[in-house]
Amino acid sequence: MAQVVAVVGASRDRRKFGNKAVRAFLHRGYDVIPINPEGGTIEGLVTYASVLDVSRPIEMATVYVQPAVGVRLMAEIADKGIEEVWLNPGADEHAVVARARALGLDPILDCSIVGIGESPASYS
Repeated sequence: MAQVVAVVGASRDRRKFGNKAVRAFLHRGYDVIPINPEGGTIEGLVTYASVLDVSRPIEMATVYVQPAVGVRLMAEIADKGIEEVWLNPGADEHAVVARARALGLDPILDCSIVGIGESPASYS
């Protein structure tokens, strides 16, 4: 099981999936790293502008950003050496998937919250 997960597109808005994911992964015992270029904290955790700003290894990235942003961020995820990448609904457009695969990533196209055995509805 992945221990360190980057939530790319983490949000302070508790109604958004980028926040629900932070809470769900914390609930499951993961070491969560919120990625949000605005900085500050999310759910009490220090945020980073990029996965490349995180000094330690990251085993998993779960992506909650608009496709135009996701295409750009796939290179950072690949450069960081993150092997498990989830492209959640809305972040999984063809261009993002194609870019990820071109960079040698094998993205999982599904809801990562459900993938860890949680229900997004539990985090409303």
